[in-house]
Amino acid sequence: GAEGSTLMSYFSKNQIQALKPKITFSTLRDLQCPVLQSNELQGKPEESCSTEELFEWLGAVLSQVSLDNKSSSFLSTYCCPQPNTMVEKAFLCTITGFIIPEKIIQLLEQLCCYFGEPKLAHWLTLTVHGFADSPVSWRENEHGFHKGGENLYNFVIFRNLDYWLQMAVGTHDDCPP
Repeated sequence: GAEGSTLMSYFSKNQIQALKPKITFSTLRDLQCPVLQSNELQGKPEESCSTEELFEWLGAVLSQVSLDNKSSSFLSTYCCPQPNTMVEKAFLCTITGFIIPEKIIQLLEQLCCYFGEPKLAHWLTLTVHGFADSPVSWRENEHGFHKGGENLYNFVIFRNLDYWLQMAVGTHDDCPP
């Protein structure tokens, strides 16, 4: 009766709020960025950085760690890999929530607009994190938390639409397909 319908309206209202992703935008000014070449995965001395160096740099940027290697910093003495370039303005958007694969494809397509005028980005990146304590990881297999619950992939897309796909999983998890 009335009790059931009250319960249903409560759950439907609260589920809608829970499923609505939270979006935050920030602009990073004067950001040191690694120089990348789409065909140089290992990087080349004095020409481009490797995929591993990019992944490490991205972790520092997303964690908002300073990249200037100050010895007085208790948090990090990390610095941007060489070669790098100073970018006057970088745009960071974080979406938190349950996001279906179709939405991720849409996001990738929208991000590629940054290759056009007047933005003319050289490359851009999209990182998708699974929840650290998610019960499953890749291939519907059990996801082991152990230390960090790593469970993510990262697209790096270049202006010529070449792309890199980087994946990270925990030590005891199955590798992605």
